[in-house]
Amino acid sequence: MDSYLWTLVVTVGAAVLALVVVEAVHRTVRRLGRRSVLLSELSEHSHRPFQVAATVLAIQFGVRFSTGYGVGTPWRQTVLHLLVLAVVATAAWFVASLLLVSEDTALARFRLDVPDNRQARRIKTQIVMLRRITVAVIVVLSLGVMLMTFPSVRGVGASVLASAGVIGVVAALAAQSVLGNVFAGLQLAFSDAVRLDDVVVVEGEWGRVEELTLSYVVVQIWDDRRLILPTSYFTSKPFQNWTRTRAAVLGTAEFEVDWSVPVQAMREELRRLVEGTELWDGRTCVLQVTDAVGGMVRLRALVSAADAPRLWDLRCLVREHLVGWLRDQRPTALPRLRAEVGDGSGLLPWQSAAPRRPAAGAGRPRSAGIGRTEHEPPDDARLFGGDDDGEARSSAFVGPDEPAEASRR
Repeated sequence: MDSYLWTLVVTVGAAVLALVVVEAVHRTVRRLGRRSVLLSELSEHSHRPFQVAATVLAIQFGVRFSTGYGVGTPWRQTVLHLLVLAVVATAAWFVASLLLVSEDTALARFRLDVPDNRQARRIKTQIVMLRRITVAVIVVLSLGVMLMTFPSVRGVGASVLASAGVIGVVAALAAQSVLGNVFAGLQLAFSDAVRLDDVVVVEGEWGRVEELTLSYVVVQIWDDRRLILPTSYFTSKPFQNWTRTRAAVLGTAEFEVDWSVPVQAMREELRRLVEGTELWDGRTCVLQVTDAVGGMVRLRALVSAADAPRLWDLRCLVREHLVGWLRDQRPTALPRLRAEVGDGSGLLPWQSAAPRRPAAGAGRPRSAGIGRTEHEPPDDARLFGGDDDGEARSSAFVGPDEPAEASRR
């Protein structure tokens, strides 16, 4: 009885000593954490795993060194075996908390609530993937170590290793799609093809990447639906990424109007509209005639915004305003169909009108502004020229060594 009492006293004393040491370390780390983000995260998230792991380890040592009288007895072997399993589990918990704290500390250096957060989203995607892999590896390793503490498992270890090749081939064939998604997830995380919070267009749906795992990607669609796709989709099928290099994007609003539309007046109205709204980022504002067949003239207004949501609102605003402007200010430019009735053997009155005689000096183009003639379109009528942004866009689509005329053929 005295031996068992001594074992109980030693075990409780070891546990209390471990708790005192852990508390002292925790207070020291928390005090130092006022000047260090890493130490602050450690004191907050790793305190409990460290406390439990240290206590279980102390109990295990206390039982082992205070039960010498019971060497070889079944109860001592069972208790020590259970304590070893507890030590392995709590140690794995503590190591996982340390790795997660380091990942959170690295992630805290990059902010997502800034306009240009492309690199932050890339780092966050990679850290989230590494976190999932880290937890999975630690769990598998800890389970493997715990199983190896059983003599029966160690006895069959040789046969298991001998058949590991055949089992691996069979498992790979059975889990081909699963492994394909896992490797696709790793490829997405480190190839920078798609990141968390990217704006994408997949399966005809426009949305934002909300979650990215090793097996699937969750896309939050603009109407709050969720589109869940396997990660292999993004490595095997084309998709649109609107924020691949930057969040700023271009968008269009098209109009089919009558041939009598005053294009320049409509262009000036578009300029006045975008300059009066905060949705426009000041980069691109162009109105061009893109088609003139079938009795209608098609106009395309091209505008730019800082991100995709603002661009959507800006495009809707442009359509609404210009439709109202045409209706109220230029009703003759609204779409309409014409029919002329006349004698096929004679000329209609408008066909026999005498041509106008050119005025004196009409052969020379008059100046329409500094460095521009009246026949040269203004900047608002050009997409690939006129300003620095248009010239840069032109060079990006033509190429450094390819002439412009060759690119149009």
